[in-house]
Amino acid sequence: MAEVVGLVREGDNLHITLTTPIAKELTIDQSVSHNGVCLTVVRQEGECYTVTAIRETLERSNLGLLQKGSKVNLERSMKMDGRLDGHIVQGHVDCKATCRKVREADGSYYFLFEYDVPQEMARKGYTTVEKGSITVNGVSLTVCNSEYNSFEVAIIPYTFEHTNFCQIKEGTIVNLEFDIIGKYLAKLNSYC
Repeated sequence: MAEVVGLVREGDNLHITLTTPIAKELTIDQSVSHNGVCLTVVRQEGECYTVTAIRETLERSNLGLLQKGSKVNLERSMKMDGRLDGHIVQGHVDCKATCRKVREADGSYYFLFEYDVPQEMARKGYTTVEKGSITVNGVSLTVCNSEYNSFEVAIIPYTFEHTNFCQIKEGTIVNLEFDIIGKYLAKLNSYC
């Protein structure tokens, strides 16, 4: 995770400055996922770096809701010679969702999220399936209790402690990236 230490509006853009120990390893022009949104490093200094989000990104994601002190999930780009853990995540947020319920389950947690996607978009793969993949704030997770416009995810203690899931409560807005393979399959199916 990183912590937001600065927010500067410039026209429709938002420059977000964050602090994290990995900032020293980042370089200008490098892509880093922020709550699931792929953004380019535009400035780096010590343990701080800055990225810029444009209007579409701010409208489609929860980055426009950030405040100083907000915790942001980070994920660096995959190295081509590395292992592929989780599912294929592009850092292209599809929509926002609202947390409707958090319940503890003997040390782990279940989070219920609700999203609003028109039928046409759902037919294009913007939906969840039972035991399928979903990315919530950039965290690759397995779907359970999939419904038309809602789903749950089960969070283990490690994920709860090392991501901003520890701050998500009822009413919190999160970013969703639906499974890219599901989108491709829906697209291919539309041609049949």
